[in-house]
Amino acid sequence: MIKAKEKIMRGVFFIAALASILSVALICVFLFVQGFPPMLRIGVLDFLTGDKWRPTAAEPSYGILPMILGSVYITGGAVILGVPIGILTAIFMAKMCPKPIYRFLKPAINLMAGVPSVIYGFFGMMVLVPAIFEMFGARFDMMSGNTMLAASMLLAIMILPTVISIAETNIRAVPQELYEGAVALGASHERAVFKVMVPAARSGVLAAVVLGIGRAIGETMAVRMVAGNQPVLRMPYEFFSGARTLTSNIIIEMGYVERGSIHFGALVATGVVLFVFILGINLLFSVLNKNKEKK
Repeated sequence: MIKAKEKIMRGVFFIAALASILSVALICVFLFVQGFPPMLRIGVLDFLTGDKWRPTAAEPSYGILPMILGSVYITGGAVILGVPIGILTAIFMAKMCPKPIYRFLKPAINLMAGVPSVIYGFFGMMVLVPAIFEMFGARFDMMSGNTMLAASMLLAIMILPTVISIAETNIRAVPQELYEGAVALGASHERAVFKVMVPAARSGVLAAVVLGIGRAIGETMAVRMVAGNQPVLRMPYEFFSGARTLTSNIIIEMGYVERGSIHFGALVATGVVLFVFILGINLLFSVLNKNKEKK
């Protein structure tokens, strides 16, 4: 009887795992089947390196380089602002936070993870955008505060719960014997934490960073509300100008595009580029993590 139940549960778990794999496979098939033919029709180089996105013009152009760079700039800014704060907060919560503060801080972090993206977008519109315009508008001749800086700051806040929760869990999972051994050898509490515990949790911390990047680059609604959504080629020093990301480009134009048109195919192809971009980031971090483990 017990063996029969075990076999049934193994089958249930296998079906659940198979359903997850099948879902991902179907998404991949849809993206590549629907996205590659329009990309080839437009021209892969013209599509990826073109600096003009004018799908409704008399002579339409479908260059997504401005959106690629917009995604890179905004995500990079969010990582630069959010990841150090998130990792340091995780270290504090795991090894240095007094229990009375932890009882308040942990639920607050969990609550941040449950806040809808549109609420973060409203916060950005009502707080960050006016503040940026007031502080830098005259100096940089800005038309509004809807800029890449506003989007990066907002995304930095949004990725904090992901980075903090995963990094804290992995730091706590490091065996306490490593800390005790470091202290026994004369290391201070802070030195033992930063030189022994955190390096031992490196793979988990990197996973937190990767998931934070995925959260940032895949965010749509909040970025759409504060980034300015200008499909114009920007340089890194134009951080006080508006930009459009890959995700925003899809959601802005998918509502009115004719299904089956070259415009629709270009939007699906944009999703393919975004998918490959995230996959590449995950593979890069996996390679880096393996190289560090070998060393």
